[in-house]
Amino acid sequence: MELIIILFTLLGGITLSAQSSINGTFSQKAGTIETTLLTFVTGAIFLFLIILFFGQGDLSAIMAAPKWQLSAVFMGTIYLMFTVIAVPKIGVIAANISTIIGQLVISVIIDHFGWFGSIEIELGWDRMLALFFMALALYFIYKGNMRSKQQVREAES
Repeated sequence: MELIIILFTLLGGITLSAQSSINGTFSQKAGTIETTLLTFVTGAIFLFLIILFFGQGDLSAIMAAPKWQLSAVFMGTIYLMFTVIAVPKIGVIAANISTIIGQLVISVIIDHFGWFGSIEIELGWDRMLALFFMALALYFIYKGNMRSKQQVREAES
């Protein structure tokens, strides 16, 4: 079962990168906010159909949830809008690795303090070293992207 979950998350990552690229390009024609809106409206329709045919939960439970938990919907919107802005400017890989680093940094903090009901996992040197190497990877990827952009500009002139 764990292998299937890992495969699902890998597929999710592939889909997310493709979506980032497509949305970044589309936003140059339609606009950032408009692209974000289209993504969420389309996603809402898609999820409505899935709930209609396969749903087993209780939608009314949304109203009973603590208000701070509902804040996650705004975080997803902000994330998508920032990604749509970033991809055309810094490229898909730099935008996605930045996202991953952001996720890892807050995840390490959440784990360390056990926030939001998660288990507590101490922030050790090994985790800090992993974050350092991710930041180093971002530096080299971003530097390479900027060099490639400069080469394209020089070839066009």
